[in-house]
Amino acid sequence: MPGPTPLDDYLFDLRGYLLLDGALSDEEVASLNAAYERFPELERGGWHGNAQRRDYTPETGLELHNVLDCGDPAFEVLIDHPSWIDHVRHYAGEEGTYVEGVTIDENIATRRTEGGHHPVHSGGHDASVRTQYRHHNGQFRCGQVNVLILLTDIGPGDGATMVIPGSHKSNLPHPLAGDYAEGDRMDELPGAIEVHGAAGDALLFVDSIMHGGSSRVNDGERRVVILRYGPPWARTRYGYQWSTELLERLTPERRRILQPIAPIHQGDPRIPTDLNQPRQRG
Repeated sequence: MPGPTPLDDYLFDLRGYLLLDGALSDEEVASLNAAYERFPELERGGWHGNAQRRDYTPETGLELHNVLDCGDPAFEVLIDHPSWIDHVRHYAGEEGTYVEGVTIDENIATRRTEGGHHPVHSGGHDASVRTQYRHHNGQFRCGQVNVLILLTDIGPGDGATMVIPGSHKSNLPHPLAGDYAEGDRMDELPGAIEVHGAAGDALLFVDSIMHGGSSRVNDGERRVVILRYGPPWARTRYGYQWSTELLERLTPERRRILQPIAPIHQGDPRIPTDLNQPRQRG
């Protein structure tokens, strides 16, 4: 798959997001939907393998965090999927530096039904380094880029993801954003738009863009998998410990994405593990 084009770069810089049409094949979409059918009924806080149901708010529906480690290999193709891996490396991978690469922080399978939504959050005005948008000296230096993978068609009334284009560069908070903790809806928020797509499309956006989910009013389910990519050093308090079973099953490249930085002393006898001992010359 081709990496980001000059037009991708321009639109990502201008709007803060890209829609990647047909990112997954029909077979991959079917495989992932079948994996959803294998999810057990979970109460909030319950576990499925090494994945945990941890809905952000009561209105967001089922949110299975750390889904890559739920024990179902169907999700593993997403780690380094060729439809977007070069995009996230380009925008959030510290290109051209000694810490070049990406890792995955949060990874979530979501299922939302009628009445569900997600309140608006984020925005460039927060100036958080972890979620920032930055372009400097010809390089993208984003702290976190999200890939939201559609497993169902999402159109009007389906609870589409909403964004405020350009808000990743905003210096001011939105005066009508409401209260996230109170579950205020963003359906009518001035400046916000719904991003519609077909099953298999992927929405890629910098985390500092203001975003959320519109109210689902249609029957059925909205199914989306969210992967949050960032530089190799970027982990938050939301991260889980990867299971040995998952790491042993993955290819070396996928393991490098989930565990991008090895201990500095590993395999080098000149660097002692006990820092009180003198370093060997070599």
